[in-house]
Amino acid sequence: MKSKRIQKEAPGPKEDRKKEFLREIKRNKGLYLMCMPALIVLVMFCYIPFAGTWMAFTDFNVMDGIFGSKFVGLNNFKYFFSESSMGWRVTYNTLFINFFGIILGLIVPISISIFFNEIRSNVFKKLTQSFMFFPYFLSWVVVGTIIYGFFSTDVGVINNMLRSLGMDPVKWYAEPKYWKGIIITASMWKWSGYSSIIYMAAMATFDGSLYEAAKVDGANKFQRILYLTIPMLKPTAVVLTLMSIGRIFYGDFGMIYGIVGNNPVLIDAVTVIDTYVYQSMRTLGFSYATAIGMFQSVMGLILVSVANRLAKKYNDGEGLF
Repeated sequence: MKSKRIQKEAPGPKEDRKKEFLREIKRNKGLYLMCMPALIVLVMFCYIPFAGTWMAFTDFNVMDGIFGSKFVGLNNFKYFFSESSMGWRVTYNTLFINFFGIILGLIVPISISIFFNEIRSNVFKKLTQSFMFFPYFLSWVVVGTIIYGFFSTDVGVINNMLRSLGMDPVKWYAEPKYWKGIIITASMWKWSGYSSIIYMAAMATFDGSLYEAAKVDGANKFQRILYLTIPMLKPTAVVLTLMSIGRIFYGDFGMIYGIVGNNPVLIDAVTVIDTYVYQSMRTLGFSYATAIGMFQSVMGLILVSVANRLAKKYNDGEGLF
């Protein structure tokens, strides 16, 4: 009787991946241990709360709990976009403010960073940088107070200037049509200095020999900016823009309340989804507010995915992920 040799089967791709994973953990266990606190916080505050999104499909009752409350399907979403609700208005306000915030938040910081990069006086550069960066540290309450000092009907700087020119003062806080522009300008003023530092950090890595070669070839300063600086800033600008697009359905709650407050005349013109969620949570319940929050998240995910795909298609494969 011939003895049968037992041949060990070669490990498959799954076992190879498992062994490689265990080797990776063992090799860098210190780094993974350092990541554990952040991962635990991420799971506790970002993934476990996902269960609460079920409230968007229920008529939440505290006594029955999240999963015991009456299931109502898409009724909360339907009410948000019904004629009796402010769904379309707050969505428009959010998209309008964020769209122009993204455009100006791309143009202005890049312009500031290029301006700083061309300055040769270190004293003047540091001084102007400090002034540009200072608004980032101000809270929206302080910014709202500054804006009130400009636009107050009685003591505002702008109305005093209009009176000195023989013109009638404007009741700014009773005219909703001006406030989208005021809020966009305030947001740009507050964040542009901070954003410009990111672009300046990117420019610090540029190869100086390229500028020297362009200068030798006869390119003037404007041409060097146009054909060297801006194209090399493109990858950074693409990533920051994609991140902004991902939050285009999110409004800045602190900005709106810090500048406008609870002014009933202006609130409808500048209410964004985040402030509407806060109001709805107090008056219409948690289920309705959760439905609006879920709408924000899903639309943000769709937009950033589409924008990232387009960026990779038309930008030589450069994207966020």
